[in-house]
Amino acid sequence: MIIVSDNAKEQILKLKQDEGRKDNENIRVSVKGGGCSGLMYDLGFDENISDSDQVFEDKGVKIIVDKKSLLYLAGTTLEFSDGLNGKGFQFVNPNASRTCGCGESFSI
Repeated sequence: MIIVSDNAKEQILKLKQDEGRKDNENIRVSVKGGGCSGLMYDLGFDENISDSDQVFEDKGVKIIVDKKSLLYLAGTTLEFSDGLNGKGFQFVNPNASRTCGCGESFSI
């Protein structure tokens, strides 16, 4: 399961409205190879759900995760910060043994 913070929920709904997204477009979270720590997060809107996807809902936000990525993301919280250290979505991943300074990549 992936948890969505209140700030992340507000920002997702705002982006969806600002970008004119359809109601059936949900958040897709995945993990890809790359970044300075070996793996990186990918986040975007998607209206397609395949049979191999897992769909979670938290605070009214549907999140789509492919099965391979779920191995790395189980228990992760999606946060949004607009503080002094930068603005953007952040992943608080209990499975990550190491993360990079930018917070966009990690290793297990």
